[in-house]
Amino acid sequence: MTGRRRTFLPRPFRTAALSAAAAAACTSLMAGCGVIPGATGGSRDDPITVMTWAPEKTKATNKPGVPAMAQAYARWVNAHGGLGGRELKVLTCNDHNDPVGAADCAREAVDQDVVAVVGAYSQHGKSFLAPLEVAGIPYIGGYGITDDEFSSPLSYPVNGGEPALMAGNGRQLASRCERVSLVRPDTLAGDELPKLLNQGLADGHHKPVADIRAPEDSTDLTPQAEQALKSAGASDGCVTAALGARTDTFYDSFRRTAADYPPVRISSVLGSVDQSLVDRTGGASGPYEGAYVTGWYPASSDARWDKMRQVIQEQAFGDNRVDPADAGVQTTWIAYTVLKQAVESLDGGEVTSQTLRRALDGGLRVQTGGLTPTLSWRFEDLLAASEFPRLINSGVTFQVVRDGRLVPARKGFVNVEKTLEQTA
Repeated sequence: MTGRRRTFLPRPFRTAALSAAAAAACTSLMAGCGVIPGATGGSRDDPITVMTWAPEKTKATNKPGVPAMAQAYARWVNAHGGLGGRELKVLTCNDHNDPVGAADCAREAVDQDVVAVVGAYSQHGKSFLAPLEVAGIPYIGGYGITDDEFSSPLSYPVNGGEPALMAGNGRQLASRCERVSLVRPDTLAGDELPKLLNQGLADGHHKPVADIRAPEDSTDLTPQAEQALKSAGASDGCVTAALGARTDTFYDSFRRTAADYPPVRISSVLGSVDQSLVDRTGGASGPYEGAYVTGWYPASSDARWDKMRQVIQEQAFGDNRVDPADAGVQTTWIAYTVLKQAVESLDGGEVTSQTLRRALDGGLRVQTGGLTPTLSWRFEDLLAASEFPRLINSGVTFQVVRDGRLVPARKGFVNVEKTLEQTA
């Protein structure tokens, strides 16, 4: 999400406009959309080359597990015959968590003639999607941190991104909390979060949140903790934080401050709190015991993740970047599941950016073993959410930390489609 406002056409006209935008991008290619560049993999003897990027070694959000999982997946699939009998080659890039770095990664993807960008993470959608659109390169299974990923005609999201998480978190808290404080990044992307959380709360006839901004790279968030505790009130109050890797920094400040205030419940979303964080901070005796967490997928202990865990065990054993409880790692696994099924659907034909897009747009139905609902990007599968016209998966899961483990607070997926459709 970028904080900027858009005007969207009604749904049928919006889809036509998106198709026209894709066609306009394609006309800039002398040899036709998706062939040059993006032609690597066309010959049956060539490897299928894709790219995965994420920020690493920055002072703010870092996701080293995303490219590491992609490389582990490539080693695994190549050890078992490749994709459709062909080698999978994964290129990686560090976007440095800034717009210039994101654009540089996208231009490198174009220069390297990749057929897709798969399972990547970046907060700078406008910077990286424009070069991909011009080159006709699909963006498959991005993390979902920007609203551009849910509007670009060349984006194929696998989850509901931050919109679904925040709307779902509002739904989860509405019946449990008298008052809610939200601590979120003081960024353009962060500016969208209160609106989404408020819409989820409104579905439960709840008053709006107290919106508290936090510097993205701060190492002490005591002022924000004090403000959150004051705003949450003394009766059934909740504090929810969506600060990514800085969420634990906030709750560390919160722990030191909370004794001076009435007790409140805490909450967060997948990607800000996961099982590994709960473990690192003391498990059942730690600060996250009893916390409410909204996720995209089943809890990391769920048996549906067993295949991913097997791949990590085989190909990334000892690589502490690849944490199976990390939402970036999980999303990358699902994104490469989409790529695999898309390639296999071509039945031995050429693999290019164009043929992949044709398969994805043409009704391919991707099964993820229950980690998500069935994924499909046909017009009929797009939600009527005006701000997120490429969103197809509006399912979230409600979890709670109980006895030091993230476990389901409610069985199955909760569909927040209607909530997102009401967001304007």
